Amino acid sequence: MLTTPPDSRLPISPALRAQILVEALPFIRRFHGQILVVKLGGHAMEDPVARETVLQDLVLLRFVGLKPVLVHGGGHEITAMAGALGLDTKFVAGLRVTDEKTMEVAKMVLTGKITPDLVTAIHRLGGRAMGLSGEDGPTLLVRRQLGPQGEDLGFVGMVEEVNPEPVLALTERGLIPVMASVGLGYDGLSYNVNADTVAGALAEELGAAKLLLLTDVVGVQGKGGELLSRLSVERAEELLRDGMATEGMIPKLEAACTAARAGVAVHIIDGREPHSILLELLTEEGVGTMIDPVASTEGE
Repeated sequence: MLTTPPDSRLPISPALRAQILVEALPFIRRFHGQILVVKLGGHAMEDPVARETVLQDLVLLRFVGLKPVLVHGGGHEITAMAGALGLDTKFVAGLRVTDEKTMEVAKMVLTGKITPDLVTAIHRLGGRAMGLSGEDGPTLLVRRQLGPQGEDLGFVGMVEEVNPEPVLALTERGLIPVMASVGLGYDGLSYNVNADTVAGALAEELGAAKLLLLTDVVGVQGKGGELLSRLSVERAEELLRDGMATEGMIPKLEAACTAARAGVAVHIIDGREPHSILLELLTEEGVGTMIDPVASTEGE
């Protein structure tokens, strides 16, 4: 369990602690029994303390009646392992160019190391979890994806079909599914799929109440670096067309728009902020950027 040095804690009275819990009650009631898809990446993946905090949030949410589903990538670990094996790393529009050897490394890192580590950590925190990848079931059927200018990205997949049954079977048993971003191609081969894309496709097919994409910035930012706390799908798509979204934010916004058009409320939040998931879900102010789902904005 995480511990905080005593001298860094602000004194909180028992009455204030109780008030905080009471204020969270309407949000817990609103989302009770609903699916929440969380994509773990960036600092929240790499820093052990930040990762543990995220997993604590998910275990807590599971115990109060939500059904979290965790999707993870592992870009830095894949890059490190590929480099150790003498393989070059190249990205196009935020997507890793994946040849056959790099695909083997990605699969080994994602399904052989990161997923089991996350499952073990969740169990240590008192939760129950089970790992799977898009190949299990199969949950994710994908086609080969090209770059924005028709570049050959190798074994990079775009999700075509989602089979929700393996994930739903786990959530109904009280488990937290932990999914690695590997998909099965129609050709029977393994494909590396961007984790944001996987999370968005899963959230859409599962009918999730929320999709939370953890990143290393405070949220989507405007031209002056200001936080854009709320965006319509149209505005988010405009940011993509205008080139204001760059590198890793491109697949995040693309996944966000896809899920939001299906009625999922999407939040892009700072994974470096302790307990940012709880702050987003269980407080009125929230944090980060929310992409309004079409289902709600059309009725305004």
